[in-house]
Amino acid sequence: MSNPKLEVLTPTNSQLIFIDHQPQMAFGVQSIDRQTLKNNTVALAKAGKVFNIPTIITTVETESFSGHTYPELLDVFPGQKILERTSMNSWDDQKVRDALKANGRKKVVVAGLWTEVCNNSFALCAMLEGDYEIYMVADASGGTSLMAHDLAMQRMIQAGVVPVTWQQVMLEWQRDWANHATYDAVTSIVKEHSGAYGMGIDYAVTMVHKGQARNTSKHETLAPVAAPVSK
Repeated sequence: MSNPKLEVLTPTNSQLIFIDHQPQMAFGVQSIDRQTLKNNTVALAKAGKVFNIPTIITTVETESFSGHTYPELLDVFPGQKILERTSMNSWDDQKVRDALKANGRKKVVVAGLWTEVCNNSFALCAMLEGDYEIYMVADASGGTSLMAHDLAMQRMIQAGVVPVTWQQVMLEWQRDWANHATYDAVTSIVKEHSGAYGMGIDYAVTMVHKGQARNTSKHETLAPVAAPVSK
């Protein structure tokens, strides 16, 4: 019997859902630095856009409690419909089920807040009732404490969820640097969002390959001028 979890993620076999990346939900996150969380979430969104991954954005109690989705996330998907809910469990909303089904892909890459509530309940129900495979993006998700996040991840993993990180997902979609159609876009995301990895690419481009730096503004470098040194 084949194991579908042995199949790598590809641009044609997966879909993506962002759950409740809203300010009030982010305020409660203590398992990861919140700016890092936003960086990782937006990077994942940009990767999804590059590879044309069908994407769902769902929110809970936007006007009464949670606030509006990160503007940086929404700007990646202009005109994207946002699926509002009342339930903490996205699976309880028919619009979400219909969107997942319409996308026609069983591998669902999930990022959301909070790990122990909205992510956990959606993952378990989507696997049990919808026969979906869940790939939980741990570093684009957050819990109300590190313990809450970790134990929720453990519970989901025991149930069959596959833990991943945003960069892992993006590079799995890319797979081969010979895939030139997405090469430049992927390396641009890396430069902007991947910290030391991105700085390494910048260094290689400018210092090894003698390419242009990616800053768009011009700067004059003034030569060293030795000042008098008292003896």
